[in-house]
Amino acid sequence: MKMIRPSILLVVAVAAALSLGFVQSAVGAPKATVIHVVERATTDAVTNGDSANDKLGNVLTFANKVYDSANKRQVGSDQGYCIRTVVGKFWECNWTTFLKSGSIAVEGKFSDAGNTVLAITGGTGAYATARGEMDLRYHNKKGTAFDFVFHLR
Repeated sequence: MKMIRPSILLVVAVAAALSLGFVQSAVGAPKATVIHVVERATTDAVTNGDSANDKLGNVLTFANKVYDSANKRQVGSDQGYCIRTVVGKFWECNWTTFLKSGSIAVEGKFSDAGNTVLAITGGTGAYATARGEMDLRYHNKKGTAFDFVFHLR
């Protein structure tokens, strides 16, 4: 019976120490870096499949200029592709945004009808360890410009 009490105290002490460590690491975690650019979608083209008809499997390719958040000064470019996964609704996309300090790669769903969130899958240069999410927002109703808001962790 006397051996059980020190064991229980040891388990409680270890659990408390681990809990404090998890709380401290969450509180001390660095904040996300936010980068906001605007893509002007001027080169988008269905390059495989049937460009005259919206069909499952169509491939959309692009290589566009990106501008600062005010959409005034060019700060880089992007290039990538999307595959039509749901006719009239969704594309599955992969692309890289090239900025002065490096590149950021993303992957995820593009919606014909509204904003989405894509995964940041990596990067180069200053963004070599990039992870996080990118908010993809329609910059205008025509769908000719898009806000890319990268939340880098």
